[in-house]
Amino acid sequence: MQKYSKSLKLMGNSFTITVVAENEKTGNENINLAVEEIRRIEKLLTTYNDDSQTNLINRNAGIQPTVVDAEVFSLIERCLGISKITQGAFDISYGSIDKSLWNFDKAMTKLPDAETALKMVHLIDYRNIVLDKENYSVFLKEKGMRIGFGGIGKGYAAEMAKQILIKQNVLSGIINASGDLSAWGLQPDGKRWTIGVADPDSPNTPFSYMEISNKAVATSGNYEKFVTINNKKYSHTIDPNTGLPITGIKSVTIIASNAEFADAMATPIAVMGIKAGLYLIDQIPDLYCIIIDDNNKIYTSKNIRLK
Repeated sequence: MQKYSKSLKLMGNSFTITVVAENEKTGNENINLAVEEIRRIEKLLTTYNDDSQTNLINRNAGIQPTVVDAEVFSLIERCLGISKITQGAFDISYGSIDKSLWNFDKAMTKLPDAETALKMVHLIDYRNIVLDKENYSVFLKEKGMRIGFGGIGKGYAAEMAKQILIKQNVLSGIINASGDLSAWGLQPDGKRWTIGVADPDSPNTPFSYMEISNKAVATSGNYEKFVTINNKKYSHTIDPNTGLPITGIKSVTIIASNAEFADAMATPIAVMGIKAGLYLIDQIPDLYCIIIDDNNKIYTSKNIRLK
């Protein structure tokens, strides 16, 4: 058995798919199945295509409910569940914050004023997403509301691709969606898969390692996208309550049994802050977390062992 890997751009991110297979032909066939599945999900959820289900829901905001595929309906249902447990720190209706308020590029030299930011966020409210289970319809109550799956889509795709491969009897592999990854089985040498946890000041050097076979890991860090204004670093993670970026936390790494859940929890924990975030993680079985603050202090949830 050998490892075969392929990296490509999907869902606007770089994905690396690794499978363990007897030969290259089988390895590549299995990798292609995973890629097809991720492309299928991208079509379903993207906001870059007018006909995607996400855009149909958004176009009908404040007008009428939109009937969607059962799969999209269930995903939205799970999103609302995560909004409830994080008290709105995770919210797929963040789509109403448009790029004019937050454009994380070098041209941004000052923060929007707090009043403008608050005006923009009044449309963010998961409680205004109305689901009708009988008809599989989704209705956004307010005109101008928009949903987007940026906080959960990559993890969902990684999880679904993994399930497809497991059905194909691929006994071992990793789906890595730009650092949100799901691993199962053992490496060809019989060892478990391990990952390095990145040091936020030099993301290419890990500060520790952990075993991740049959687990999923997701990291939300301000070292990927940020702006510096008056010598202060502002992360691309926006607090849905204020419309302003969070400060104080460099990165949050979540370990869970499922990539979708890990991806969805990384950002809200950063929004909730260290104390509340760790408290929540400790209440949920099989969920673990590592937080690094702006002073490089490391906080971990209970029951986590770093090597």
